[in-house]
Parts: sequence; structure tokens; C-alpha cells
Amino acid sequence: MTIDDDFWIDECFRVQKCRFLWQSFLKDGTTVISSLTKEQCIEATRFYLKGKQEGFENSQSIYDGVVGGKL
Repeated sequence: MTIDDDFWIDECFRVQKCRFLWQSFLKDGTTVISSLTKEQCIEATRFYLKGKQEGFENSQSIYDGVVGGKL
């Protein structure tokens, strides 16, 4: 266990270096985000938690899951 393991970001989550990626965890141990760098992990987790708190109802994906044509 390192010093970073006990460092809570925004008193809400922590990040930890795993084998190949950085992962963020909530206080209950739930994994939230995996990223290539520590900074990306922190920013993505903040973005995700803010969206979860404020709601995602206005967000849209630009991708469509429908395949056109005959296969």
C-alpha cells in the first residue's frame, strides 16, 4: 500500500495504478473509470460523477447502433 492509496480526491474517490491502467474507486470500493494516465482518470471520473449527480438525460450519442442494408 502506498501513500496515494489513501489519498481521496474531492473527498469522493481515489485513483490507483493497476497493472496497465489507472483506475478510480469510490469509497465503497466500486470501480468507476479506467484510463491510461492518472490525470485522465481523475478528469474522467470527475466528469462521470458530475453527470451522474446532475443527470445524463440531455446527453446524446452521435453513434447509431442500427446496421443499415441487408447482411
